[in-house]
Amino acid sequence: MESHVSEKVDLPFKPLPPEVLEEYSGRLREALGLKRVIDEEGRVVDEGLMPKLPPSEMREIYEYMVRARVIDSWLLKLQRMGRVALHAPNKGQEATAVGTAKPMKPQDWLFPSYRELGAYLVRGMSEEEILDRALNTIDDPLKGSDFAIYGNRKYNIVPAPVPVGNQIPLATGAAMAAKILGHDTVVVAMFGDGASSRGDFHAGLNFAGVFKAPVVFVLQNNQWAISVPVKRQTAAPSFAIKALAYGIPGVRVDGNDVLAVYSVVSEALERARRGEGPTLVEAVTYRLGPHTTADDPGRYRSEEEVKIAERYEPLKRFRKFLDSQGILTEKEALQMEEEWNARVEDIVKRVLEKPGLPKDVFFHNVYERRPWHLEEEYEEFKESLKVAEELGLELEE
Repeated sequence: MESHVSEKVDLPFKPLPPEVLEEYSGRLREALGLKRVIDEEGRVVDEGLMPKLPPSEMREIYEYMVRARVIDSWLLKLQRMGRVALHAPNKGQEATAVGTAKPMKPQDWLFPSYRELGAYLVRGMSEEEILDRALNTIDDPLKGSDFAIYGNRKYNIVPAPVPVGNQIPLATGAAMAAKILGHDTVVVAMFGDGASSRGDFHAGLNFAGVFKAPVVFVLQNNQWAISVPVKRQTAAPSFAIKALAYGIPGVRVDGNDVLAVYSVVSEALERARRGEGPTLVEAVTYRLGPHTTADDPGRYRSEEEVKIAERYEPLKRFRKFLDSQGILTEKEALQMEEEWNARVEDIVKRVLEKPGLPKDVFFHNVYERRPWHLEEEYEEFKESLKVAEELGLELEE
């Protein structure tokens, strides 16, 4: 009988070789440091990390950040008006979203969380599409699917899940599929620090590390997972250091510095594209608003903390840098904000005038051909609508 036992046995009962220890000491520095290009005053602190971008592209990056903040503020207003059911504010995290999405290629896929408006805009989604989804208009791309937050195949964006961290192993699986098919595709998964306490985080990173999946994990450390502070989330000195246990690089970056995020994510994307496997990027940022519009952050954090965090907010910082470099003056930047506020206000008015989704929308877009039992339910539903109409009852859309 033929033996399949390997002739050469190399058991691991010995110290790791010096080159492994040297490699991991370098990775340790990246996981515990903080990569920055500009400080909170917009001053350049690391020329070597500065991405080689023309002035026009830097202006465009700032414009995406402005657009993200403007649409975010309108969604908040619309929720307070009772027109939007729930919104997760993005204020303070625009640099991470825009800096992550900007270096991605069109064929790449984004598996986001629910606080990445800037990334949606960079990938090509318009403010009108975002509002159609939030307001469930006739043009809602997801046709009223509750708890599916944005997303569109047209932009290679998977609708964000509500359960924390669910997208992490799914992103790893999609990356493995792309690798097996030989596609030049990198998958990006974005999630909050709270997701690191879920099993999905560990399973996704471990599998990706073992099989060198072309995926970039971007953990947004915004200091608060709803009301749970970072110190209660992990005993590790950083989240990036967790990557080392899975054999992948972990890089800690200033998430309020859009240029640093762009540079770090660019390198991670290229590394994955070269077949060298995944990277975990910890973007250190701060959620200036509530977790969602159903949250009261005053119950678990102080106003003083928020005021301190506002000194580091990304738009002000990047605006100062652009002004100092003669790329965009303070006056031009403020004018840009006014223009986008006016534009989005017009879009909001137009979207509010659109009819809502039809009452029977939940019978569509599930099966290509409805099965018999669903057809029966559909007929019963139509009969109910007819009776309600005859009785003069008004059903909400």
